[in-house]
Amino acid sequence: MPVTSHPAFPRTAIEWLAPARADARVLVLGRATAPVLGGFTTDGLLVACDASRAGVRALLARAPQALPTVASPEHLPFAGGSFDAVFVHQSLHRLSADALAQVAAVMAPGGHLAVSYTVRDDSVPWVRRLTALLRDVDPGAMAGAYGTESVDRLIESELFATVEERHHRLWVPISRVDLLDMVARRFPDLDADRLGRLMGEVGALYESSARVPEPLLLPYQVSCWRAEVDPGRRPLPPQGTDGLAIRV
Repeated sequence: MPVTSHPAFPRTAIEWLAPARADARVLVLGRATAPVLGGFTTDGLLVACDASRAGVRALLARAPQALPTVASPEHLPFAGGSFDAVFVHQSLHRLSADALAQVAAVMAPGGHLAVSYTVRDDSVPWVRRLTALLRDVDPGAMAGAYGTESVDRLIESELFATVEERHHRLWVPISRVDLLDMVARRFPDLDADRLGRLMGEVGALYESSARVPEPLLLPYQVSCWRAEVDPGRRPLPPQGTDGLAIRV
């Protein structure tokens, strides 16, 4: 079951991922990073970059003070050493090896790549019971393929000297109606009789697990990594002939 809304991003996670300098130069890469921007501030430069104009608009909706830039991660139009940090949320697994090299190239010595993923925590008993109900219908339900395994590429890469890790817990209230709606949207083509039985089972699960009048709390984990660029192995940005390298 996918995350259907963006839980609030923990302030402690932002503070850990952000550069120590108040006047830091920060590149936010990809529209998926927009939820992180709600609590992020800097007295320096903030650049919002996505491969599409729609993606940039999504970033600017959370950070209107940011400098908008439309560019693919494989062809970042910035001079080497331009940023103290690069933020990537929920999308490291979409970055190619060329894109990672570009990210390392535009970071200043001592800069770091800040990576985060918000994933559902299936270790809570009522969530495990929900998983069993859904997998009785679809064995692949709530499989939890989020892309966090892509962090292994940072650890194995020669571009980054160190990779630090930290985790934060989030509890998101969910009502009975919202949980049933989440399940119904997960199985839009399910036979009406089978869906009705499933909804009844999920409703009973909610009622036996919630402490009325309090809602159930859907658990999430925000996993964060800081990968510090290795200045001795930081590649130079490719020198193209059809564009300029922007100095920020």
